[in-house]
Amino acid sequence: MSYNAAVITPVELLSSVVVVLAVIFIAYTFVNVGMARGKTRIDAPAVTGHPTLERAYRVQMNTVEQAIMFFPLLLLATRYFHSLPWLPAAFGLIWVIGRFLYLRGYMQEPGKRSTGFLITLVGTVGLLVLSIIGIVQTWIVITSH
Repeated sequence: MSYNAAVITPVELLSSVVVVLAVIFIAYTFVNVGMARGKTRIDAPAVTGHPTLERAYRVQMNTVEQAIMFFPLLLLATRYFHSLPWLPAAFGLIWVIGRFLYLRGYMQEPGKRSTGFLITLVGTVGLLVLSIIGIVQTWIVITSH
């Protein structure tokens, strides 16, 4: 089996690695909820009744909520922002690290989730800004011809 290496760029490959890391982390949040259910003996569909389960569930739901913005922004920033082509993947990695810190903090004590949330926000806003800049730059190039 062969493929044309020119079809995918190193930048796209970097962002693809970040996507895989994000998906692995999201899958871990599902496992974390399952482990919390086992530890607290609270069966589905209940999501309340013990702080450990409630925290794990909120981390999972908040991460899924954040992912709805993250994945399209990473795609757009990777596709359109070319000034520093590695930057979208870097912001994507920041997002994943922020989510991990959010999980660790929230599982210890809900008040400790703020650092992870703020790091996640840096990743998300960074990707949003790169997406806007890249789209505007591309729009200008396309419409000026």
